[in-house]
Amino acid sequence: MTAETKTETAQASGSCCSSAGSCHDGAADVGIGAVTAVYQVTGMTCGHCEGAVAGELSELPGVTSVKAVAASGEVTVVSETPLDETAVREAVDEAGYELVGQA
Repeated sequence: MTAETKTETAQASGSCCSSAGSCHDGAADVGIGAVTAVYQVTGMTCGHCEGAVAGELSELPGVTSVKAVAASGEVTVVSETPLDETAVREAVDEAGYELVGQA
């Protein structure tokens, strides 16, 4: 997991820490028991694509953070428990893109 993803997760969960004034190394920002998965998605070409994929995946139960990067096709999802790959595939398909699998 990148520092950028940890910071986004901290901000989304209302943590008092940020990259500008962190009181620790950020390892606890993700949350105890959080699961991070990186997926490869084809067809994303711009910020709108990233938003569409992130929006659909964010609606899955237990998802706490999503970061899609069109340039690499990678989508990082942080969730409370492991996600069912069929549900992830359906969400990506609903957004209009194709899930290749976990990166």
